[in-house]
Amino acid sequence: MVNLLAFDTSTEYLSLAIQKGSEIFNFNANVGQTHSQLILPKIQALLDEAHLTLNALNGIAFGAGPGSFTGVRIAAGVAQGLAYGADLPVASVCTLQALAEASGADKVIACIDARMGEVYFAVYEITAAGWYAVVAPSLHKPDNVPELAGTNWVGVGSGWQAYDAQLNQAYGAQLSATKPDLRPTAEVMLKLAMLEFQAGRAKPAAQVQPIYIRHRVALKTEEREKGLRL
Repeated sequence: MVNLLAFDTSTEYLSLAIQKGSEIFNFNANVGQTHSQLILPKIQALLDEAHLTLNALNGIAFGAGPGSFTGVRIAAGVAQGLAYGADLPVASVCTLQALAEASGADKVIACIDARMGEVYFAVYEITAAGWYAVVAPSLHKPDNVPELAGTNWVGVGSGWQAYDAQLNQAYGAQLSATKPDLRPTAEVMLKLAMLEFQAGRAKPAAQVQPIYIRHRVALKTEEREKGLRL
């Protein structure tokens, strides 16, 4: 039996999931900016629901980003702390790849609103070996995204809601559908993490790294006054 815990705090949602053998237990709620207060109590509540202890887990997975800078740091810190305490391996899951996995499509343009007039962006295509990154996770202005070949792409993620006009101008004729409300969830991350654990790519807690892409850690005064967020 494989027991895994996964969580994501890269968006306004707190998303948790536990795999206990073939059973899945999950929690998803829009918590605004209260992830840091809620994540540990909610993890404990989910462990209790699954009748598991932290030491009974085989590993931990977390949404490593890109996404909210603060949210990604919270997830990485909690993953490290729990993994240290229970001596567990950790799998880092890219939120953009999680969107691709959640889409149900074979060809995906994953795009997350990065605020500051930018998007976190990646393009994935499914192969026999799993997801292949046609365009690796990167940061772009929505009116300056990479050109793509082919058709039947599915656009997913909050970027398609925030910058629908610009992205449709770039890819409209190449799209078969868009799913702007789709978000990365811990349950989907469990599936991707399982592949990482099976392939031996999980890491010790000390080696866990978030995926920031944008390396700014603070806003300028005038940016804060405009209400902008990283």
